[in-house]
Amino acid sequence: MVLGGPIILLILWLMTHAGTRWWLYVWAVWMAFSLLLAWAYPAIIAPWFNKFVPLDDAALRSRIESLLERNGFASRGVFVVDGSKRSGHGNAYFTGLGNNKRIVFFDTLLRQLDADEIEAVLAHEVGHFKRKHIAKRLALIALVSLAGLMLLGWLIDAHWFYAGLGVTEPSLAVALLLFLLVAPAFTVFIQPLVSWLSRRHEFEADEFAARQSDAGKLVEALVKLYRENANTLTPDPLYSAFHDSHPPAPVRIANLQAKQATVT
Repeated sequence: MVLGGPIILLILWLMTHAGTRWWLYVWAVWMAFSLLLAWAYPAIIAPWFNKFVPLDDAALRSRIESLLERNGFASRGVFVVDGSKRSGHGNAYFTGLGNNKRIVFFDTLLRQLDADEIEAVLAHEVGHFKRKHIAKRLALIALVSLAGLMLLGWLIDAHWFYAGLGVTEPSLAVALLLFLLVAPAFTVFIQPLVSWLSRRHEFEADEFAARQSDAGKLVEALVKLYRENANTLTPDPLYSAFHDSHPPAPVRIANLQAKQATVT
């Protein structure tokens, strides 16, 4: 409410006062707000909800810094988050934009994996950075949100849009709310494309990790994480193709083993 309330009020003000191209100004504000949040999240927002402490394992930190340095990844530090206070789920990620990036490990991950496996998992995350997956996803979000706001700019004066949803007193706020409610039903066909793109990025990051670390260690790490996180190993192929952002475990592991054989 603290962050979203003022933005919603600003969006409604722009819809009222910015003329027929209000949707372009709203899009610019929304993207600026999203980028600001991505930049501020690591140091300002995330600590509201979790405790972050610098990684105190000197040997592991040295290995991580070496991996980051040879790949040109500049960060504000390597941190451990107390993810165990909510679940046993293990993860590692980098967060933030520009000069405000951080490497973050779940404390559960550090307990589940050895140093070689942790380095392999981090190499996968660095692969997302090197293959510019974050920038590509941001660009996709920008294009989709711009297209959606353009569509809303057209629908906002269409009486059938309100009548078809049982609204007898149209308004800007009602138009925005209705659009947010019905958009998922009409954009469901995009889901398999987004899922396919995400899985492709995971394969690319795995390929990068196989070149930067031991692919076998990444396989071992994945097996442990799948077990600890209670992920299904054999999802329905059609459901997985439609919904899953990551490839099924057997497919991903087989791909890594093939990459390992190529490297060796």
